[in-house]
Amino acid sequence: MNKSELIEAIAEKTGLTKADSEKALNAFITTIITEVRKGNKITVSGLGSFERIIRKARTGINPANGTKITIPAKNAPKFKPAKSFKDQVAS
Repeated sequence: MNKSELIEAIAEKTGLTKADSEKALNAFITTIITEVRKGNKITVSGLGSFERIIRKARTGINPANGTKITIPAKNAPKFKPAKSFKDQVAS
């Protein structure tokens, strides 16, 4: 399912127009990105939690020539599904 199909499904289940469903979905996504970027953890009951983690610097190998390189630390998103979400998907 892509974003357009998700918007259609939301519109059908809520009775909203596709335009309003798209606005709601975009607001949801934008809010999560904005808050996680600030370092805040977002928990959506029944879905899971979104947060930012810091990946430590590490040594890697350059695939082009096999030399060791240092990969710098960086921020990365993390999603942890809620138990109820995992249970429903598994059943």
